[in-house]
Amino acid sequence: MIVGYARVSTQDQNPEYQVDALEKAGCEQIFQEKMTGKLRERLELSQCLRMLRKGDTIIVWKLDRLARSLKDLVEIIQDLNEREVGFKSLTESIDTTSSGGRLVFHIFGALAEFEHSLIRERTIAGLEAARARGRKGGRKPSMSDSDIRKATAMLSDPKITKKEVAEHFGVSRTTLNSSLNRI
Repeated sequence: MIVGYARVSTQDQNPEYQVDALEKAGCEQIFQEKMTGKLRERLELSQCLRMLRKGDTIIVWKLDRLARSLKDLVEIIQDLNEREVGFKSLTESIDTTSSGGRLVFHIFGALAEFEHSLIRERTIAGLEAARARGRKGGRKPSMSDSDIRKATAMLSDPKITKKEVAEHFGVSRTTLNSSLNRI
C-alpha cells in the first residue's frame, strides 16, 4: 500500500498542494495534519506510522513535513527500514526503496550523528568553562540554609510533622528530606 502524509504548521494553512502531489504520486490513503512540526507526538503521524506494514511505502511532499530535526527524521526512517517499509520524499527525490536512496539516507544518519557529537562537545566545553569561572551547574536549591535551620527547629517539636513543615516552606516532603540531608 502507498500511504501519504501531509502536514501544515498552522490551522489557517492549507495542505491541498501537498495532497494533490501525494495523490499524483499514487497514494491510496493520505493522512493530513494541521499542527506544528516541533511536537514529536502528532496524532495523524502516529496513526499513519502504526498502520504501515511490510512492503508498504510512505510518501511525504517534503522531508520537513515528517520530522522536526534531522535526528528525528533519521530515527523515523530507521524504524521504517527495520519494518521493511519504504519511504519517499517528493521534493528531495529521496526513495529508500532504491539503493541510491538508501545511500543518501545513510549519509543523513552520519550527519545526524555528527551533529549530535558537536552539540555534546560544545555542551561539555561550556560546562568546563563555567566551572573554571567558579560557577556550579544545576538549579538553585529550593530551601536556603536558613530555611533548613528553621525546618530542623520546627521538627524538634514532636507535634509538628514533616508534611506540615514541607507545606510551610512550599516544598514536597521529598525536597524537605533532601534539604535536611544537605546539612
